[in-house]
Amino acid sequence: MTVRTPVLAASAREIAEALLATMGDRWRHTRGVAERAAELAPALDLDADVLVAAAWLHDIGYARETVVTGFHPLDGANHLAARGWPLSVTARVAHHSGARFVAAARGLGERLAAYPYEEGMLSDALTYADQTVGPRGERVTPARRHEEMLCRHGPESWNAKVDHLRGPYLIRVADRVERRMRAH
Repeated sequence: MTVRTPVLAASAREIAEALLATMGDRWRHTRGVAERAAELAPALDLDADVLVAAAWLHDIGYARETVVTGFHPLDGANHLAARGWPLSVTARVAHHSGARFVAAARGLGERLAAYPYEEGMLSDALTYADQTVGPRGERVTPARRHEEMLCRHGPESWNAKVDHLRGPYLIRVADRVERRMRAH
């Protein structure tokens, strides 16, 4: 058996740390999501390098240096694409946690579509990792994370406005990941 060196994940961690380490809870959340992704990859028989890299990078669009549109999944993906990151990572950053629903509501759907949405367990695992780690890096259930996110962002937020679409999507993702973990 050949063991692959996690080149993408190591580089991703460096970038995430450089951009987010001074952002307190955002950095704690990012570290927790990357740790969760590292646990999920072998349990789900996924490419750990791509999954963990995407987990480290999923929120870099919040860093001041990356903000262009104010929509962190798109800003993060654009930042990575401009630096030559593979589409396998940039597209997952762009589409993590149901970003396409918010992008459509904000009029950014076409711009997000520059990154093809790939439905599958690798994308589901990134969303699941994000949705099972709270804002301070603590483990939470998907339901608790959803409730916390809606409270934190408020009833007039884009997340709340598309929750009738995004909420059920997040439940389906959690169900698929948990079902696959039970099967392994």
